[in-house]
Amino acid sequence: MLNYAGTPPLAAMAETDSRQLIAAELRSLIARIEISARLVDAAMEPEDDSAISSAISGSTEIVVLDDVTPRYATVGAALNACRAELGNALQNLSESGNPA
Repeated sequence: MLNYAGTPPLAAMAETDSRQLIAAELRSLIARIEISARLVDAAMEPEDDSAISSAISGSTEIVVLDDVTPRYATVGAALNACRAELGNALQNLSESGNPA
């Protein structure tokens, strides 16, 4: 668990400073989500395409049971949704700083 005891309260900061701090944190979260999404994508890629193609050419009936890909796909979808929501939050934050 993170300890924010030494962190100054945002209310004590100027509005522009707190908005910039929040925006920086949102960008950091988006970057971390993108790294996680790349890791999930890499984990979903087949490890050895040559073994699969040689197995296919040697047999007419092949059944591949893959119980991991659906879970990775679910994780990837959740990460994409989080990234989109954080992007929306960042956009709303930047719009709130512009006078109407």
